[in-house]
Amino acid sequence: MSAPTTSRTTVTEREARQVAEAAREQDWRKPSFAKELFLGRFRLDLIHPHPLPDDESVRRGEEFLAALRAFCESTVDGARIEREARIPDEVVAGLKELGALGMKIDPKYGGLGLTQLYYNKALALVGSVSPAVGALLSAHQSIGVPQPLKMFGTQEQKDAFLPRCARTDISAFLLTEPDVGSDPARLATTAVPDGEDYVLDGVKLWTTNGVVADLLVVMARVPKSEGHKGGITAFVVEATAPGITVENRNAFMGLRGIENGVTRFHQVRVPAANRIGPEGAGLKIALTTLNTGRLSLPAMCAGSGKWCLKIAREWSAEREQWGKPVALHEAVGSKISFIAATTFALEAVLDLSSQMADEDRNDIRIEAALAKLYGSEMAWKMADELVQIRGGRGYETAESLKARGERAVPAEQMLRDLRINRIFEGSTEIMHLLIAREAVDAHLSVAGDLIDPDKSLSDKARAGAHAGVFYAKWLPKLVAGPGQLPLSYGEFRQDVDLSGHLRHVERTARKLARSTFYAMSRWQGRMETKQGFLGRIVDIGAELFAMSAACVRAELLRSRGEHGREAYQLADAFCRQARIRVEELFDRLWTNTDDLDRKVVKGVLGGSYTWLEEGIVDPSGDGPWIADATPGPSARENERRPYGA
Repeated sequence: MSAPTTSRTTVTEREARQVAEAAREQDWRKPSFAKELFLGRFRLDLIHPHPLPDDESVRRGEEFLAALRAFCESTVDGARIEREARIPDEVVAGLKELGALGMKIDPKYGGLGLTQLYYNKALALVGSVSPAVGALLSAHQSIGVPQPLKMFGTQEQKDAFLPRCARTDISAFLLTEPDVGSDPARLATTAVPDGEDYVLDGVKLWTTNGVVADLLVVMARVPKSEGHKGGITAFVVEATAPGITVENRNAFMGLRGIENGVTRFHQVRVPAANRIGPEGAGLKIALTTLNTGRLSLPAMCAGSGKWCLKIAREWSAEREQWGKPVALHEAVGSKISFIAATTFALEAVLDLSSQMADEDRNDIRIEAALAKLYGSEMAWKMADELVQIRGGRGYETAESLKARGERAVPAEQMLRDLRINRIFEGSTEIMHLLIAREAVDAHLSVAGDLIDPDKSLSDKARAGAHAGVFYAKWLPKLVAGPGQLPLSYGEFRQDVDLSGHLRHVERTARKLARSTFYAMSRWQGRMETKQGFLGRIVDIGAELFAMSAACVRAELLRSRGEHGREAYQLADAFCRQARIRVEELFDRLWTNTDDLDRKVVKGVLGGSYTWLEEGIVDPSGDGPWIADATPGPSARENERRPYGA
C-alpha cells in the first residue's frame, strides 16, 4: 500500500493560471522578431544584417576560450567523471582558478565579464568534454545566485555575494518540490517573517549543485500578513545555515557527475537583507532570469551537434559496407546530412539569440525559449541518429569499446546526457504552453475580455469594439506580402539561392497567423485546452525562426569570406528539411487524433484497459509516488559535500 502524501497543497486551475500570469512580463517595450513572426509579420530587419560583438568582447572571449580549451584538454577527464559519477575536486579548483565561475559576472566583482555569446561558446566547449561540468557551470551562473542578483539585487547584495560567486562559491537554484514542478501556485515551502529575519520550512527537490553549493537561491511562499504583501519570494541562503539538510544525492540515467539532491529546510533563519526584490516577486524574478538563462542549454546542445557530426564523419568514412563507406549509402547519408544541417542551424539560432541578448535592443523572451525548445529536441534526435549510424558500437559503452581495443566513443552516453535537456528548465510540453501564451499575447490583449467568463457584458462590449479595430487593420495584411514577389530578399541569391526559403518563411508566417486566428475564433475560451494544437503552432514557429537564423548566418559568413559557399549549402539543406517538417505540422493542425486521444486517456484513467496490462511483473515495488514533504526536522544524515572539503 502506498503511503499518503500529507503535505500536498491544492489550488484550483484558475488560481494556478493567475499565479503564472502575474509572473509574466506584461509589457513588450522592445521589438521581438519571434513575436512578430507569430503575428504573421516577417521582420527580417530585426535580425539582418546579423548583429556582431565589438572587437574588445571578441578579444577577451577568445582569450578565455583558448585558456579553457587548454584546461579541458589537460585536466578534465570526461570518462573518469562518468565512471566515478562525480567531478574531481581538482577540476573544480582549476575552474575557479580560471575564473570560470564568474564568466558572466562584472570584472568589478572579480568576474570575467564575458558576453552572453562567449559565455555560451564556453559552455559548448566544456560541455563537449563533460556535460556534467557544463551543467555545474550553467546552473551556477544561469539560474543560480549571480544572474538574479545581477538583474534584481541591491548594491549591498551584489557587493556581498558576487565576489564570492565569481571565484570561490558555487550556487544552486531551489524552486521544484516533491509535489510541485511547473505549477508554482502550489509551492509549499514557507518563509515566515520574524523580526529582521524570515524563517524557512520546506523541502526542495532536484537541486542541481545543491549537494555541493555554498549559496542557494530559494523560492518560498511568504504568508500574507500585516505589513507583508506575501507571495512567492526569492532569497539568497547560506548553504551552511543551521536547519539545512541535504537528505539525498540523486542519481540519473545521464549527467552522472552532477550534484543534484533533496534539500530540507527546518526553521532556517534568513536575514531580510537576503531577500531578492520585494515579497511576491520571486516567480517573476525566476522567469525573467530564465529569459537569457535558458540559452545555456541550447549552447551545450549545439556543442553536442558538432561532436555528433565529427564522429559521424570519421566513422562513416572508415566503416565499409557492401564495397563502399557507409556514408555513401543513402540510408546513412541522409542521417549525416540531417546532423550537419541541423548543427549549422542550432549554432545560428544560438549565436543570433545570444548576440541579441548582449545588445539588448530586442525582447528575446520568445527567441530564448524557442532556442531551448528547438535545441533540446533536435540535439536529442541528432544523438539518436549517431547511435544508429554507429550501430552496435553506438549502443556499447565507451569503456567497453576501449577494453576491446577500439576508440572509446561515448555515443550512448551522449544520448543519455542529452535526454534531460527536454525536461530541464521547462519541459518541452511546458515550453510549448509558455511560448504559445506569449505568441497569442497580442490577441489576448485586445480580445481577452471577450472570452473571459468573469467579465461583465459592458467589459465584453468594450473588448469587442477594441478587437474590431485591431483585426480590421491586422487581418488584411495576412493576405499578401513580400513572400509572393519573386525578387524579394535578392541579397540571399548567390551560387546557392536562399531567397526562396526566406520568401517561404514570410508566406508561412502569415499562414501561421491565420491558422492561430481561426483557432481562436473556433475555440475561444477553450483554446488553452488545445495543447496539441498549440504545440504544433509553436513547433512551426520554431522551424521558421531556425530557417531565418540559418539564412542570416550563411549570408554573414559569405560576406566575411568565412566558408560562405559551404554555409549556403548547409542553410539550403536545413531549410529544405525544415520545410518538409513544417508541411507535416500544418497537416496535423487539423488532421490529428487529439479528440480520440482524450477518450482513450479517460478510459485508461477509468480502468477500462487494465486487462491490457496483464501478463507482466512490475519491478518497481511499493512506496508512494511522491515522497512526503511535510515540514519538520530532518531524520537523515546530511549529504552535503562541498568541493575541496
